[in-house]
Amino acid sequence: MRVHGKRYRAAAATLEPRKLAAPREAVDQVKAAAYGKFDESVDIAVRLGVDPKHADQIVRGTLTLPHGTGKSVRVLAIAQGDKAKEAEAAGADFVGVEYIQKIKDGWLDCDVIVATPDVMGQLGPLGKVLGPRGLMPNPKAGTVTMDVAKAVKELKAGKIEFRVDKSGIVHAPIGKKSFTAEALTENLQAFLEAIVRAKPAAAKGQYIRSIALSSTMGPAARIDPAGYHQ
Repeated sequence: MRVHGKRYRAAAATLEPRKLAAPREAVDQVKAAAYGKFDESVDIAVRLGVDPKHADQIVRGTLTLPHGTGKSVRVLAIAQGDKAKEAEAAGADFVGVEYIQKIKDGWLDCDVIVATPDVMGQLGPLGKVLGPRGLMPNPKAGTVTMDVAKAVKELKAGKIEFRVDKSGIVHAPIGKKSFTAEALTENLQAFLEAIVRAKPAAAKGQYIRSIALSSTMGPAARIDPAGYHQ
């Protein structure tokens, strides 16, 4: 059983564990309870009424948060010719098909990979390496595209991908402790609206079961899910 430290317990004592808060109230609580000496990430966890074992109940999508995530994203663009030049001009940190071999040799110093469709055949064999790390480019996530410049710019601006896990929970970062409460609330609302839009037709009953917001080190505040269309 995990034993929390003194500072965590002190922070948790400022929250009412069973109280469901409005989004802005939850943001204020999480900012006040964050005690880390670094700029903690603010993360959301949404429990959904879906069964991810069924393909028609998978919840996934992408969105660009209004105020970004506050995290510097290292983007690798695997493209060639003019598309490689476009990716470089758009701000990609690493560019070129030579990175396929580098990945085979163990290089993985990036956060997101964007690729053009013509190189996916070469990337396919790396699925066992990239897949578990969430790095495999995917057309549904917008990371397999001929418009590499747009994809790179969106990722640099704070575009995130979300996907329900096997427990029926969607996790995502929505900003940093240093963000204003207004910015975090707007990011939070944008994320929850994206979750509502991604509701599968096969989902029955209550869709959004619970919402928790927390900082990296701090305790979670619970948000009332009743305000979101089920």
